[in-house]
Amino acid sequence: MALKVEIDSGAGFCGGVIRAIGTAERFLAAHPSGKLYSLGAIVHNEQELSRLERLGLHRTDSVDNPEIEEGGMLLIRAHGEPPATYVAAARRALGVIDCTCPVVLKLQKDIREASVRVSSAGGQVIIFGKIGHAEVLGLLGHAGGNALVVENLGMLRSMLEEGRIRRDVPIEVFSQTTKDPEQYSQICKELRGSVSGNVTVHRTICRQVASRHRGLEDFARAHDVIVFVTGKESSNGKVLSELCARCNGRCHTVGSWAEIDPQWFRPGDSVGVSGATSTPQWLLEEVAEHIQNLAL
Repeated sequence: MALKVEIDSGAGFCGGVIRAIGTAERFLAAHPSGKLYSLGAIVHNEQELSRLERLGLHRTDSVDNPEIEEGGMLLIRAHGEPPATYVAAARRALGVIDCTCPVVLKLQKDIREASVRVSSAGGQVIIFGKIGHAEVLGLLGHAGGNALVVENLGMLRSMLEEGRIRRDVPIEVFSQTTKDPEQYSQICKELRGSVSGNVTVHRTICRQVASRHRGLEDFARAHDVIVFVTGKESSNGKVLSELCARCNGRCHTVGSWAEIDPQWFRPGDSVGVSGATSTPQWLLEEVAEHIQNLAL
């Protein structure tokens, strides 16, 4: 019996990534002899990055990269950047194409304002996120350094025990926009039960990402096998693939069709193909086609 393959209709690029990639493509099409530098990976997917590099998008990890000529063009990706990045770009007279996701822009503004509030009251800003993640680094910059990053419940409890998070001052809590809503709820619940100061929780997880969690659980349970497609550096991909694995014991995570093992499947299996908010639709379709053509 042939495999029955379905692509998750909720998978694929989020709005912020679509906007950033579309902006880069339009610039490169209009300036075929020019150069555009993305500050960091415009999307955490190796296959899509290779495609964009062929179009002429260059990646740089620093505004001060000597390869970027004075007056060159710098693209700020959807993750956003700290204020210092814009200062450095202006110092080098670089043109800036700002593709910061509108959801992240609002979060940056909210954290700047919260930092001012808690500073005057002796309080703290807590960010639930991945240490070192581009979005989180940007948020820390907008907090003026007056924020602590918590990755999980264990880290939160350690920081409370060590006194790094004070129990007697006002606390404002934010989340990286792509984190797991359930884990964020657990973090907030733990804080509220552990401190005597007022805890203000801000709902900052992207609605599109939050709805993906709910829909993905149903999708994972509705199929015999799940093939989850994501880049190795995708924070969102790690969160969503782990969610799939909890819902379906026959979940396999791959970066492309080349990593698929035919032994994962049985004749007649219903196979769901899903991916992160950084996984392009064309890659999902490529993986689904490869699975459909397997000879079992």
